Amino acid sequence: MDKLKMHSPDMSQDNIAKIRELFPGCVTEARDEATGKLRLAVDFDQLRQELSDSIVEGPQERYRLDWPGKQESLVVANAPIAKSLRPAREESGDFDTTRNLFIEGDNLEALKLLQETYLGRVKMIYIDPPYNTGNDFVYDDDFSESAESFLLNSNQKDNQGNRLIANTQANGRLHSDWLSMMRARLGLAKKLLRQDGIILISIDDNEVHNLRKVCDEVFGAQNFIDNIIWKKRYGGGAKEKHLVSIHEHILMYSRNFESILDLYVPLTNAQVERYYTKTDEHFNEKGPFRIHPLEAMKSFEDRPNLRFPVPAPDGTQIWPKRQWRWSKERMDQALASGEVHFQSLKDGTWSISSKQYLKGADGETRASKFFSIVDGVYGQHGTNEIVSLLGNSQVFPFAKPSELIRKLVELVTFDDRDAICLDFFAGSGSTAHAVLQQNAVDGGSRSFILVQIPEALDDQALSSKVAAKFCRDLELPCAVSEISKERIRRAGQKILEDNCHPDWNRDVGFRVLKVDTSNMKDIYYRPDELSQGDLLEAVNNVKPDRTSEDLLFQVLVDWGVDLTLPIRRETLQDKTVFFVDDNALVACFDSGVTEDLVKELARHEPLRVVFRDNGFVSDAVKINVEQIFRQLSPSTEVRSL
Repeated sequence: MDKLKMHSPDMSQDNIAKIRELFPGCVTEARDEATGKLRLAVDFDQLRQELSDSIVEGPQERYRLDWPGKQESLVVANAPIAKSLRPAREESGDFDTTRNLFIEGDNLEALKLLQETYLGRVKMIYIDPPYNTGNDFVYDDDFSESAESFLLNSNQKDNQGNRLIANTQANGRLHSDWLSMMRARLGLAKKLLRQDGIILISIDDNEVHNLRKVCDEVFGAQNFIDNIIWKKRYGGGAKEKHLVSIHEHILMYSRNFESILDLYVPLTNAQVERYYTKTDEHFNEKGPFRIHPLEAMKSFEDRPNLRFPVPAPDGTQIWPKRQWRWSKERMDQALASGEVHFQSLKDGTWSISSKQYLKGADGETRASKFFSIVDGVYGQHGTNEIVSLLGNSQVFPFAKPSELIRKLVELVTFDDRDAICLDFFAGSGSTAHAVLQQNAVDGGSRSFILVQIPEALDDQALSSKVAAKFCRDLELPCAVSEISKERIRRAGQKILEDNCHPDWNRDVGFRVLKVDTSNMKDIYYRPDELSQGDLLEAVNNVKPDRTSEDLLFQVLVDWGVDLTLPIRRETLQDKTVFFVDDNALVACFDSGVTEDLVKELARHEPLRVVFRDNGFVSDAVKINVEQIFRQLSPSTEVRSL
């Protein structure tokens, strides 16, 4: 029996709980000096680090996962960047209408650029990060790290080109470097998840123990769902030194465990044919049914009120050997509605079972639970897939099978077929393939966001040689991201050729955006360093190699507007005007904008409108813009760049 607390609420513990909701890694266990008991406490050193843009030292010992470089990783994750996402129409498919994104660039920078637009909007994140096998790599465990721009941009090389991190056994920081890389990215990824969002991370035995501790810190241990075991192969292993390793892990965490619904997957045709074999007068309405014994198992708690007689069809009374699973009230309801199945036995007695119909009261087909062990989808399937699509397994020798990820997509988005699915370690593009395939199966309109660095192929390893030749044959740049995009194109076309759900919108395109420097010139100088030439240069603050569409996407990023909204380009009064989702945003970056054009745009009543700061025909027009919109479209937000 629980005792009354006999004291007022512990407000400090309530406050700590609120801090843990925002910063799970800043709440730890500490021993109460008065009682000697462990209780939750705030790690103020860690909290100061989360709220600081510089490294904070903290010598206090506590229960936590620590490694050299951890605080630097937090600083890097929180530091702002002056970058843009530049559209690449020629590399995209259905650029103006697709809801899918392929972002080419460093995923740390991409995650930062996505914060405004996709904050709290992503239902599912699946990533297959490098497994940290001791090689020098960037993203996928198939490729070695060779992209000079990545090393510089991700603070792994200084301006003189000196290597700051070498992820090898020899430097003694094998685990530390990997953990720093993952900690920075997972912290940003968490912010993108919806409250009912779920992240799944593929990993092997090298780092699964460390990764789980990092995820406990980032997402909170209370939000751990399961460690799904993937049986990656069905045999082999003759070259293994000791035991034959046939599995990998998929760690599964929620953003908020209390917000997620029960996880189900639809029954397969084989399951229906095997288990739902009986019919009755409700067949057309509820479909076939399966039976489940109403006798309680021995593991059930002994409850005398569950022992009572049930009338059989022949008028006799049926008593349970021990007790029923249902109460008498529930049993009477089931008998009246025909939910009880009677079966005559050879010895003249009866057995009774409950009927579980294929369709529920809402007419929807029943679903089943997902097992935390995945069998029947093997790594070889991923290899065969690459051969089928790209002609040679060495183009992507260790690609995850799309069917494995499709099962996860189906599980996590079972209740939301319009969900956004993110993969910021895109590798071979299996996640995009899986999302498209699941949409084709159930008619959903899920969208994907993939991020992959344009890592160069250097013709060293066998796989790199084959991949580089593949790119050259297709006249593509020799980079991992190019092969990934080509794989998605081919997978989409192949899916369209098969039988697809009639309700599917058949969107197999993707909008390519590339992480690049800001579109704006570097004009931030100290006043005493400015020259007359600098002032004249600042009149036009846009870099000369940037297009109006480049500017449009930087505006979308800065304003937090959905990057996949449809875009329409029109010519009004000899000026190019962009309409994003009709009136979500209207932009004109041409020079010589007149008052008449401003009035015409105001009549569209857009939610937002943007011009170049020096794009007006005169200062008088520039001054009058806000007044014009205030009169004709008062709800429009007006900005310039």
